[in-house]
Amino acid sequence: MPPQPRRRRKALPIWERGFRSHGYWVGKEKLGSVALDGDAPPEAKYRWQAGTHAGATATLPEAKRAVEAAVLLGTSQLPLFTAEH
Repeated sequence: MPPQPRRRRKALPIWERGFRSHGYWVGKEKLGSVALDGDAPPEAKYRWQAGTHAGATATLPEAKRAVEAAVLLGTSQLPLFTAEH
């Protein structure tokens, strides 16, 4: 019996730490980011962005969860309007 060919794994997104920010990457594609806003009030200290979604949270784990949720929402939902070129 011949050996079965190896299947490629789907690349999983990872968090990468930077200076005053974190990036959410899959391979070489940046999916989202979280940045520390030092001048903001405590309830909006971490600014996050993923695609067309953005917001602010009080803690880093909340901001990371928001980015991950926005990425999942963006991949599972069709856009409402399409950009005309």
